[in-house]
Amino acid sequence: MRRRQALGGPTPTASAFSCSVRLVVTTAGVIAAGDERTAEAGAQMLREGGNAVDAICAAALTAFVAEAPLCGPGGAGVLLAGTAERMHVLDAFAEVPGRGLGRERSVPLHFHEVTVDFGGAEQVFHVGRGAVAVPGILLGLWQAHERLGRLPREVMVAPAVAAGREGCQPSEKMLGIIEIIRPIITLTPATAALFFDEHGAARLANPRLADFLEALAREGEPLWRASLGKALVEACGPQRGGLLTAADVAAYAPVWREPLRSPWGDDVVLTNPPPSSGGSLVTLGLRLASGPASGLALHELPWLGPRYATEVAALLSAIDRAKAHTRGDPLDDAAIEIARRTHERRRPLGSTTHLSVLDGEGMVAALTMTTGEGCGVTLEEFGIHLNNLLGEEDINPRGFHTQPAGTWMTTMMAPTAVLHRGRPSLVLGTGGSNRIRSALLQTLLHVLAHGRSLEEAVIAPRMHVEGDRLWLERQGLPEGTEDALRGQWAEVTALDRLNIFFGGVHAVGFDGALHGAGDPRRGGVVRRVG
Repeated sequence: MRRRQALGGPTPTASAFSCSVRLVVTTAGVIAAGDERTAEAGAQMLREGGNAVDAICAAALTAFVAEAPLCGPGGAGVLLAGTAERMHVLDAFAEVPGRGLGRERSVPLHFHEVTVDFGGAEQVFHVGRGAVAVPGILLGLWQAHERLGRLPREVMVAPAVAAGREGCQPSEKMLGIIEIIRPIITLTPATAALFFDEHGAARLANPRLADFLEALAREGEPLWRASLGKALVEACGPQRGGLLTAADVAAYAPVWREPLRSPWGDDVVLTNPPPSSGGSLVTLGLRLASGPASGLALHELPWLGPRYATEVAALLSAIDRAKAHTRGDPLDDAAIEIARRTHERRRPLGSTTHLSVLDGEGMVAALTMTTGEGCGVTLEEFGIHLNNLLGEEDINPRGFHTQPAGTWMTTMMAPTAVLHRGRPSLVLGTGGSNRIRSALLQTLLHVLAHGRSLEEAVIAPRMHVEGDRLWLERQGLPEGTEDALRGQWAEVTALDRLNIFFGGVHAVGFDGALHGAGDPRRGGVVRRVG
């Protein structure tokens, strides 16, 4: 089995910079993302002498334009960042609005269904002003950069400002997603303008967001709370059929948390802790696979072969059962309690994206972001399409609009890092809604238990389990594997090729050198600097 090396010390190289007031020394590093413009924005920060957090913040802001079907400042996200000595999770997910409404909370909401055609299959999503939760990602990025970044904010926002003003042609993957969510993003002219030009052709441009980001770089968080916060309440308050109040905006604050840690031999896996569900379920799967009573010994089985695949599918089934409720299995109590609150009833699109960065100084950053599918309502002055997270069934398990105001919403997002003998060796995460847990667990097992390279682990065929149903990708499966799985599962859905359904694991690592793997399922791109 191959043994991965841990990241060494800094490897800076000198570079010129047009500004005469400071000398720039390029930071070596690598970024993996879902779009070339997103990845290039992060690489640019490394060339400017920034660290992994500078890179991921710049990349995320650029993704608000280049990956607008998947994320935006009107959405939410979770960041894992830091060094081996001090790792942080910044939870900038959404909060249930409605503080101070009292009886007004029961007034008719602007909340309705939209049917989306996936090509042979239809799904109903819930959108409108009443679907908007308190968004946190933009404030989260600002606080992460203030605490952990080192470049001037004006430098950090520059790639996103340029992308917003110049616009860009959507990638092939983005074009496909735009077509899927067209019924939502054409609900209002202001939203459609973010995705289509005046002739109706798909084009991603957002000059008003560019203006706002420049102003935010100058004025900071107070502008978010005053200017943007006021617009949120005016657009989605009770007078307009929403639940957002000034008290919600004033109270919202991203939460810094200690990461959840799980040992695996010489490695330690760090990920998103409760109250989110994804990291706990991935950790649960790793503990089941590595426990003394598991008897799995995955590294002794032919990789992806019948026995390996059936054992991994059993692990996926175990964490699926934990997600719904316990059936007497020796499962982690925290994961089971989270699972009770987040039982999934459908398989949503998973309009989510992920970024991973590892720099040559040993800092990691992994960020997962979403707007759900978006609610169809845009704050036109700011160019911000708002989320529909109150309309997502998987994170509203007891029904829509039943959670108390101020409730921190749970998520399957699980940005993850691995320390090998105390040093960063792997950084990864994925979009994909409830498939996040399956995609991450399998990728980690391919690397940790079977010693596969990062590239092999990301491109390997995936499975996902819910109840008695199993989904799998045929491409790359050894002969006999699918037959073995069909012999153990009541219902099997096999997809011929790698599919966006199974997420998009964008990962970076150090295996003697900095390298990365962008998931082809979601247009993955890697940029290396130095």
